[in-house]
Amino acid sequence: MSELTPARRRDLRAQAHHLNPVVTVAGNGLTPAVLAEVERSLQAHELIKVRVQGAEREQRDALMTELCEAVEASPVQHIGNVLVIWRERRKEEKKAAAPTKPAPRAATAKSAAAFAAAARRAALAKASADNRRSPARSPAPRARGGGSGGSGRGR
Repeated sequence: MSELTPARRRDLRAQAHHLNPVVTVAGNGLTPAVLAEVERSLQAHELIKVRVQGAEREQRDALMTELCEAVEASPVQHIGNVLVIWRERRKEEKKAAAPTKPAPRAATAKSAAAFAAAARRAALAKASADNRRSPARSPAPRARGGGSGGSGRGR
């Protein structure tokens, strides 16, 4: 739990003003499921609102302290039944697991029909790309009015 400067806390309160609560803590308190959801939300958004239902002010203060310690976040604001907490997004560790399937090869086809269909799609895509790249050929300009000259308005 890091301590926020007053200026940083003020900025975070302003950012949180338009947010909706993403987690609700009800009668069961801080269950492992609630803590896991708060953890996911902090990782995704950094700044979240938590709604607390059915608790008095002292209980909400204790809940905010307990919640911030559990997820290593900083308290920003406690207003009514809503708690605002912030934690900087953690770096995600890459898993060292081997890939389960090899990457598909582009030229592999299961049958002659599949190969022919893939070749037609590739040819159509190439033709479409070539048409988009070539300068547009505009037809010869047409005369407006369709009459024998003049202003074009019938008299």
